[in-house]
Amino acid sequence: MKKIIIVSLLLVGYVVAYGQLGVQYDPSVQTTKNLQYFKPKGDLFVGDCMPFSHNGTYYYYWLLDSAHHRSLNGLGGHQWVLSTTTDLINWKQYPVVLGIDEDWEKSICTGSVVFHKNKYYAFYATRLINSEGKVNEQLSYAVSDDGIHFNKQKPNPFYTSAPGYSKRDFRDPKVFVDEKTGEFHLFVSSWQENPVLSNAGGCLVHLTSTDLQNWKVLDPILTGQPSVPECPDYFFWKGWYYLVYSDNSDTYYVKSKKPYGPWEEPRYQALNESWANVVKTAGFKNDRRIAAAWVPSRNGNKDNNGEIFGGNSIFREVTQQADGTLATSFPAEMIPATAAPLPLKISADINSTVNGNAVQVNSPGGVGAAHLKNIPLECRVVLEIEPQGTTEEYGLYLRSDEKAGSGYRLNFSANNRIVSLGNTDIKAVEGLDRTIKVDIILTNDIIDVCIDNRRCIVNRTPEQKGDFLWFYAKHGNVKFKSIKISPLVTNN
Repeated sequence: MKKIIIVSLLLVGYVVAYGQLGVQYDPSVQTTKNLQYFKPKGDLFVGDCMPFSHNGTYYYYWLLDSAHHRSLNGLGGHQWVLSTTTDLINWKQYPVVLGIDEDWEKSICTGSVVFHKNKYYAFYATRLINSEGKVNEQLSYAVSDDGIHFNKQKPNPFYTSAPGYSKRDFRDPKVFVDEKTGEFHLFVSSWQENPVLSNAGGCLVHLTSTDLQNWKVLDPILTGQPSVPECPDYFFWKGWYYLVYSDNSDTYYVKSKKPYGPWEEPRYQALNESWANVVKTAGFKNDRRIAAAWVPSRNGNKDNNGEIFGGNSIFREVTQQADGTLATSFPAEMIPATAAPLPLKISADINSTVNGNAVQVNSPGGVGAAHLKNIPLECRVVLEIEPQGTTEEYGLYLRSDEKAGSGYRLNFSANNRIVSLGNTDIKAVEGLDRTIKVDIILTNDIIDVCIDNRRCIVNRTPEQKGDFLWFYAKHGNVKFKSIKISPLVTNN
């Protein structure tokens, strides 16, 4: 996005009408249907997400991005936008709820919302340039009666820095209130100025206040991180406290039976999908928990280029295992609509046999494969995969060609407990040596996969558009069964 300079009557009119200096956003043209994989219309993108829930409504606050974080000389120029739902199916879209209203506000950064004594409090960081010409991040907050119309409070910012912590990295406040004492707590992403280990200064600063004017700095709730632990989340759910944070956009969490630790590492990190950035969660009806994140764009729209800020929204259903470990799956209401399943004509190619909608691959000394062709670019693929004994690997090639020389390989390695999709992977995936159910959504340039309703993996895949689907296994005996392929129905 260009520097914010009012050079046209259109933009002048917008500033007068909406009272802000940020980029134009029209909620009336955005979809009010399924927001899974949503991107706002025009040259706009979804950035960090801040889900919140109250009285059966899921408030999906998200950063509006217009230039992949390059606005205002790379400081972001972000603002908060809101989408709400009561059923995860039908959504309401709102204008900017926290915008850039002053010249000194270079970005309304990520934060969080809490409801307390009939008021909604939105805490966020404001990125600015100080009197010395340096970039600082300072804390601000706004108050609302309805969670939609917020009034920024004075002084703004209300908190500039904590002793011993970075002023450049001081952002993403996670707020919660101790309802017994009325005390506000903030966990703030920062960097210790003099860490014991020079490359492990990332931390979450812990601030408390009873009047929102005087703040006390407590011991950090998290330390020793290799980068600033961004976009923290914190919640109590079914007997466990969870502290969530992101390291270079990959999301991790720790758990505890006590509010502030000691923390335990979970059995696996289900929130950590490299192409689902900065995952945060909110409660929903019937004690459910729904996570929100964003799928980043690829630099130059090329498969093997790295990510750039801003992209599409993505949602996960979060469930809890007996030991408190979290699992993820597709929220049932947000699975894209499909037409009737296609009739399948599977071709057996090497070391494989076909029986109806099932493929048996038996290749103890090499690779076996079978394929389908004329697969729609946008579709849902559901199947079960049954390894029959030990295998080196098995999987599928998606959007491939007639020799499986292109496309995106979805690979399962039971021995390594790794699932890969193209050039990304997830680790510590349990149960790959047993029958698993795999659910795959191929939509636009996104491929999204759910494994056994426990783990998910997503990737941005813009270049390959082949219409072949391959099934394969190496050094083993694997059955692919109950295969169903259904074209997606356009979401208007």
